[in-house]
Amino acid sequence: MFRKTLYLLTLCVASIGAMAQPSIAEQQLAANHNRSGSNHYAYPYPAQQLPKLTPAPAGYEPFFINHYGRHGSRWLTKQSTYDQPVATLEQLQQQHLLTKRGEVLLDIMRKVAIESRGRIGELSDVGAEQHQGITQRMCDNFPEVMSGDAVIDARSTVWIRCILSMGNATAQIKAFNPQARITTDASYHDMYYTGWGHGEDTLANPQRKAIRHISDSIFNARVRPERFMSQLVTDGNYCATHFKQCAKLMEDVFDVAGSLQNHHAFDGIDLFNYFTDDEIYELWKVKNIYWYLQWGNSPQGGNRMPFIERALLTNMINTADSVIALPQGWHGAALRFGHETCVLPLACLLEIDNVNYSCDDLNTLHEHWRNYEIFPMACNVQMVFYRNASNDVLVKVLFNEHEAKLPFSTSTFPYYRWNDIKPYYVEKLKTRINWPK
Repeated sequence: MFRKTLYLLTLCVASIGAMAQPSIAEQQLAANHNRSGSNHYAYPYPAQQLPKLTPAPAGYEPFFINHYGRHGSRWLTKQSTYDQPVATLEQLQQQHLLTKRGEVLLDIMRKVAIESRGRIGELSDVGAEQHQGITQRMCDNFPEVMSGDAVIDARSTVWIRCILSMGNATAQIKAFNPQARITTDASYHDMYYTGWGHGEDTLANPQRKAIRHISDSIFNARVRPERFMSQLVTDGNYCATHFKQCAKLMEDVFDVAGSLQNHHAFDGIDLFNYFTDDEIYELWKVKNIYWYLQWGNSPQGGNRMPFIERALLTNMINTADSVIALPQGWHGAALRFGHETCVLPLACLLEIDNVNYSCDDLNTLHEHWRNYEIFPMACNVQMVFYRNASNDVLVKVLFNEHEAKLPFSTSTFPYYRWNDIKPYYVEKLKTRINWPK
C-alpha cells in the first residue's frame, strides 16, 4: 500500500513538474523579446547562424531560382499606433496622473511618433540591408544561376516598401555580376499574383471578418492591463474605470515595442521592459492566434485562406515550366516582392515544413505553430531548380534560407523531382477551382 501511494505521489509530482515546464515559445520569447513582434520581427539571419546547404546529387547543377519574398523591415502601417498612445499618455499627464515611469514612456513615444511622420508603411534602413544580405547570399550560394549572362526578372507589388526591397536586391545582383540582364517592374498588371491574389476571392475577406471575433474575444479574456498600468498612473482605480482604454494602450505600446528592432535609429531603446515575461507571452499568443485564423490553414477559416494565393503558385509553376523548356545553358531567376499575407498562404499551399498545420484547439496552437518562425520581415521562399545533362530536373525549397521539407518522399532530401511534385500542386489547386468567389 505504501509503495502504491508513493508511486501515485511520484506520478503526481512528475505531472505537476511537466505542467510547470515552459513551452518552447515561452522559452524562445524570454530569450529574445523581439520574437514577440510577430510579423514585426526583424529577419534574424545572418545574426542567427544559417545552416550549411546540402550539396546537390552528382551531375546536377542549379540553373533557376523561383522566388517570392516579403518586403524588408518597415515602419508600422497605421499612424494611430504611434499617435494614440501619445494622446492617451498626454491626457493622463494633464490630469497629473502619470508616474515618473509613465513620463519616461511618454517622452519615448513622442520621439518615435515624430520620427514616424510621413513614413507609415515605408521600408526602413534595416529593411534595405536585409534584402541586400539575402540576395548576396543567393549569389554566393548559387553562382551558376546568378553569374555571367544571367537573366533576372524582378516584379514587385505597387507598394513603395516592396519596390525599394526589389531595388536593393537587384542592385546587389548588379554589384555581384555587372553582366546580369535585369528587368524590373511594379505594376497593377501583376498584382493579381504578386500581392492582391486574394482580392479575386471575394469570400475570403468577409470570412476573415466573420471570424475576427474569435481573436478579439481571446484578447479581451487574456490580456490584463492592470499591472502594466500600475507603473504608469498614480490612481490605483484608473484601470478599473477605463479598462478598454488601458488595454488598447497596452496593445499599442506592445506593437511599437516590437517594431523598434526595425530601425537603427532606435537601437538601445527597449520598451519591452514595461512588460513582464508573462505579459509578453500572453500578448504574443493572441497575435499568433490572430495570424493563424486570418491567413493560415485554420479550420475556423474553412481551410480556405491558403488558396487565396493560388494565382501566385500557378504563376510560379508556369514560370518554372517555361524556363525548363529553354535550352541547356540558360540560367537566371524570377524574383517577386510582396507581403507576409502572401508568403504565409503560399507556404501553406506548398505545405512547407509545418506551416500548413491545422487545428481546432487554439489553446495549444503555440506548441505547434509560431508566427515569428514563419513570416518575419523579409521572409522568403526560394525554389531552386537543378538539372543534369539529361535534363532531369530536381528542385529544393529554401524557406527563410533553410532547406525545407515538402509533403513527398525522396531519397535525396532536400531535393525532389519536379515531375513528382508539380502534378501534386496542380491537382491541389484544382480542388478549389470551383469555389464561389
